Amino acid sequence: MAEIMDLVCCEIAENNENKAYDDPALLEDRVLLNLLKTEDRYALVCTSTFITIQSEVTQQMMKVVSEWMMEVCEEQKCQEDVYLLAVNYMYRFLTLCNIRKNQLQLLGTTCMLLASKLREPSPIAAEILVYYTDNSITKHDLMRWELLVLSKLKWNLSAVTPLDFVKHLLMRLPIQRTDIDPDMVMNHAKTLIGLCASEHRFMAYHPSMIASACIASALVGINWERRSGQSLDDLLHLLHRITKTEVDYLEECLSQVEEMVRRSSISVDVSAESTYCEPKRPSEFTPPLEKIQHKTALTPTDVYDVRF
Repeated sequence: MAEIMDLVCCEIAENNENKAYDDPALLEDRVLLNLLKTEDRYALVCTSTFITIQSEVTQQMMKVVSEWMMEVCEEQKCQEDVYLLAVNYMYRFLTLCNIRKNQLQLLGTTCMLLASKLREPSPIAAEILVYYTDNSITKHDLMRWELLVLSKLKWNLSAVTPLDFVKHLLMRLPIQRTDIDPDMVMNHAKTLIGLCASEHRFMAYHPSMIASACIASALVGINWERRSGQSLDDLLHLLHRITKTEVDYLEECLSQVEEMVRRSSISVDVSAESTYCEPKRPSEFTPPLEKIQHKTALTPTDVYDVRF
């Protein structure tokens, strides 16, 4: 018995960040209705508003930084919604406050720190994030900007993302009556959602619309019409009944997703006239973890510094 307990303790120690099982109660209709009501609070503004506020930061710069953020989150094996939340914070901040272009990577780094604190059991260490910026920022910069971002966002960090709707939508679609693997559709849709987060064109769409369009695109990609006997129009009308979003808007968002997929292999460089420095890709260097002494975020909003 003692040997069995030792084996269990060792296994728990090696896998001390296991995810909890899905609670069926969280997929009930009232939860979906609450998500649909809440997403309006965190909806992003249209592109024209962003252009009006920002004098130096361009949409292409945002795309470069958001893709860099995605790679950092992947390298650090963050939970899926950390990247989406970080991009949400960055876009919302940019629609509220004008910054210089050399501050954009600092903003993205700060947003990743905040998102990892909200979602990860062990947030990304500040030293690691500083290293990913090639030491172009300091921990002190992160501390100051963390409080700045929090104040501008009024501490509203629990934003609704497209990932929150994926399981709700898949459960309500007639996928179980086909030979389609729901897990495969979910993984495909999550990949598309991640790509959408780096595209400024999706700023104007609600998370539920993006989730619906990505699921529709994933199903179309595996021959939904042949395997289900229903047309794309039928699928969009099903999503309309679930999310109460007009079919025309779903079609528009779906066309944007499909165009994004077609153009995803085309890389567009920042204009040569700009002095903006593209962030280094995480794959270009690996943080020396053995040299990092602190494993905590080391910023003003660490949990142990908060007095309730």
